[in-house]
Order: sequence, then structure tokens, then C-alpha cells
Amino acid sequence: MQVELWMIGKTDLPYWREAQEEYARRLSHYLPFTMRILPDIRRTACLSESQQKIQEGLLILKALHPSDSCILLDEKGTEYTSLAFSAFLAKKLQHASKRLIFLIGGPYGFSDAIYARFPERLSISRMTFSHQMVRVIFLEQLYRAMTIIRGESYHHE
Repeated sequence: MQVELWMIGKTDLPYWREAQEEYARRLSHYLPFTMRILPDIRRTACLSESQQKIQEGLLILKALHPSDSCILLDEKGTEYTSLAFSAFLAKKLQHASKRLIFLIGGPYGFSDAIYARFPERLSISRMTFSHQMVRVIFLEQLYRAMTIIRGESYHHE
């Protein structure tokens, strides 16, 4: 199964980009993994928050295949410990379709159409992080989950 992390907009700061690339490289030893950057919506000054979310939602829906499983990274999602997330991921890897996509939305979250289509949500924390930081935190947790699934010594309880 292909696992993907989709993100709206580029990672601007080099140190976050380097960290993302490092965890993506590590993950590639465990499963087929890719990161996909969906372009930022242009001329957002002319758009309301709602309009921007709708435009981003259309971009996301256009890029998805009907058989994709998609989990939204969202502050209102389910929070897991690292062990519980690894169990959740192991189950998903056994039962999901060809692609399992984790999706980080734009600065205002997701459109109602995206929430309606993909009710499954994952929260990294109740705290707020920058979009660039969330990418690295999630990638590290995904890597940690894979080491737990494989019984490796990266995670300490």
C-alpha cells in the first residue's frame, strides 16, 4: 500500500524542509511513501476564509482517486498516544485501499465538502503549531509508528 502525506503549500524554511526529507527517507525503508505538495491558492487577499477553503477543497478532490482512503489532520480529530497510533496505522495498512493519504489542510482548515467526504480525523495535539512544524511532527510520529509495528528500539515507553 502506498502511504502519502499531502500538504497545501510549500515548506518555506530550509530546516523544516530538511527534517521532512529526512523522515520521508527513513519511512521509505518501511513502506512506499511519498509527500505531495498541493499548490497554494493564489490571490487569497481577494478571498474570504470560506472561499479559500472551498478552492483548496476543490483542488484536493480533483487530485484524489475514488478508492483513496484519506485521513484529515485536524485539531478536532482523535488524539492517540504513539503506541495507539501505531496500532491504528497497522490496522489501516491491512484494510485500506491502494493509497492511504494523510492530509494537512491550508491555514483555515478544510472545506465542508472535505469534512463530509472524509470523516476520519487525526489530531497531533490540542495545541496549535505552524503548518510547517506540523508536517515534521506528523512525519516523525509516522516513522515512530512504523518502528513500533516492526518491533524496533526507536520508541521507549
